[in-house]
Amino acid sequence: MSRPTLMFYCQHSLGMGHLVRSFALVRELSKQFRVVFLNGGRLPQGLAVPAGIEIVQLPALGMREDGSLKCLEANMTLQRAQAIREQLVLRTYAEHRPQALVIELFPFGRKKFRNELLPLLEVARKDSAAAPTVVCSLRDILVNDRNDQQRHDDRAAKCLDDYFDALLVHTDPGFARLEESFKPSKDCATPIHYTGFVVPHATSGPPAAHRERRILVSAGGGIVGAPLFRAALEAQKLLWPRFKVPMTVVAGPFLPAEDWRQIQHLSQHVPELTLHRSLPDLASHMDGVRWSLSQCGYNTAMDILASGVAALFVPFQRDRENEQSQRALKLAERGLALSVKSRQPDGTSLAAAILDLFEFQPGQARLDLDGARNTASIIADLVNIDRNQASAIAAGSGVR
Repeated sequence: MSRPTLMFYCQHSLGMGHLVRSFALVRELSKQFRVVFLNGGRLPQGLAVPAGIEIVQLPALGMREDGSLKCLEANMTLQRAQAIREQLVLRTYAEHRPQALVIELFPFGRKKFRNELLPLLEVARKDSAAAPTVVCSLRDILVNDRNDQQRHDDRAAKCLDDYFDALLVHTDPGFARLEESFKPSKDCATPIHYTGFVVPHATSGPPAAHRERRILVSAGGGIVGAPLFRAALEAQKLLWPRFKVPMTVVAGPFLPAEDWRQIQHLSQHVPELTLHRSLPDLASHMDGVRWSLSQCGYNTAMDILASGVAALFVPFQRDRENEQSQRALKLAERGLALSVKSRQPDGTSLAAAILDLFEFQPGQARLDLDGARNTASIIADLVNIDRNQASAIAAGSGVR
């Protein structure tokens, strides 16, 4: 029995959180759908592509610190990459004619990619033969500190109602609701579904007493992690003589080469420090240590909740980037983690915060962490896949 086709568009531009969450979703979706995955960023080395999905790699684009686009392909201009992407997106749709089309984040973000997304959405909406069910996949909390926030929200709401059949928000509504960070002048008509959180690695570590006395420092893909790493190294020099707790720093595949060289140099003067450029399964290491020090991206937060590790967040913040700080505050208010208050702590203030972490015991996360499975179920219902047919498809593909 053939599976219906689902086309999934993901563009990760700064870190790799959007890609990791999207991979967790399509891993579950592939049990019921044939998944064609349009990837707009570079694939991080060591990140495993889920088995059974078809990757269509667009010419990779990313973001500069000032928010402008840059081409990540050698010997290719941004304009040429954009032209190729526009053609490839439409060609992939025409070739596969999916029954479901999932767009990650847009129209709530990725405005700079509307030149390839709006033509795709137009074609999908006007596909008289078999228009697909069009779904937006959205994280828990949106950036809501733009200079033109009201205009942005109104534009996103109109686009959502014009082109999308459903909005899937990947959060527990008891933790965060869309209206807290998205406030258009007119309510959206598009149905909203809360899926629960999408946990990339649904593991649970042992009790604290059976974990290694070690601090694990990470910053997701690492592209903006250098200030945290430098402060952590300074904090380790202050803490080691008294507490004798080893530290492991995982820089991340996207940490700029110059920052990596600096961290390597600084690490030579830090006691009991283990330094990794990247680890293929950071979550498994998180399960085995007693303390985590990290930023507060969506996937890192989910790995921490799933593992039960005692965590201190140093959320990434800059002008008009307040998503991580909001998430960290919500988790801290629930007693699930600690969070620093300063925008970027130095070694001394971070060492003081780590002292609090040594005494911290996280509460139990009473949140829905089954977002990937719930997402697949919701989309199957939207596409009208019969439950018996879905079971037969899963059994025929060897899925249990």
